[in-house]
Amino acid sequence: MADLAPIRFEVPGEVERPRSRGRGPTNTVVPVDRQRPEWLKVRLPMGPQVEQLRRLMRSKSLHTVCEEAHCPNMAECWGAGTATFMILGDTCTRSCGFCAVKTGRPMELDPEEPAHVGDAVARMRLGHAVVTSVNRDELPDGGASVFAETIREIRRRSPGTTVEVLTPDFRGHGDALDVVLAARPEVMAHNVETVPRLYARVRPQAVYERSLEVLRRTCERAPDLVCKTGIMVGLGETEDEVLATMRDIRAQGTDVLTIGQYLRPSPMHLPIERYWSPEEFAGFREAGMAMGYRHVESGPLVRSSYHAERHVNV
Repeated sequence: MADLAPIRFEVPGEVERPRSRGRGPTNTVVPVDRQRPEWLKVRLPMGPQVEQLRRLMRSKSLHTVCEEAHCPNMAECWGAGTATFMILGDTCTRSCGFCAVKTGRPMELDPEEPAHVGDAVARMRLGHAVVTSVNRDELPDGGASVFAETIREIRRRSPGTTVEVLTPDFRGHGDALDVVLAARPEVMAHNVETVPRLYARVRPQAVYERSLEVLRRTCERAPDLVCKTGIMVGLGETEDEVLATMRDIRAQGTDVLTIGQYLRPSPMHLPIERYWSPEEFAGFREAGMAMGYRHVESGPLVRSSYHAERHVNV
């Protein structure tokens, strides 16, 4: 099929992989979703604080995952004067079937980006800053050095701010992960996203075991940092699969887990298979705490960075 043509990035040593089978024009024939339950209705982000933050981000040529990923909590977080920074540009080298961030050949890195993030954090007077990124598989270190420099710039310009990073898997390169760990963020996060059976459809350029290895290595190399991950439900997984994935994640030593409902960004993306109820999310939280997690944030509108400031001292 034409819309499943492989992406060519000429990454040394990387196998060429096809686009996600759940992301493309063929999905436009599938209804965007069924009528959303009442608990999934959110207000639009608006108001002077939101506009002030948007102008600040644009003036620094910065991107936020709040906007790029169509986060349902943007109104709440931006209204409170917080945001999650997305570094390494706004174009991803991967094509996950759930993600609203655009896929393509990225632009050159902006050498001033870490300083711009640090300045924005200082001007916003954030107590806790979250930094994530697109995947940059064409870079030798996957952008790890930029993560580390961004952490250092935040420390330099806003010494009282705690830092959380949500990183890619760096294609399994442990030395790249070590570069980020050496910069000492308070929270080190990498999302598993879904159950292993769905990886080929949901995350075709990722590997379940590789994501688990990121968590294991984080806990092994930096046991004093908070290790965190997140998964989505609503993509066709079963309850038993979710619980098994939670156990796999906890077995790596992971401290914090977030679980939220998948919401389809556009007709081009994977359809929603089902809506999980607030009671079912509460059940996942209870099961996770019984497994030994220090904190489980589980709810229909939960995303990786939701209430992130609460995860620093778990």
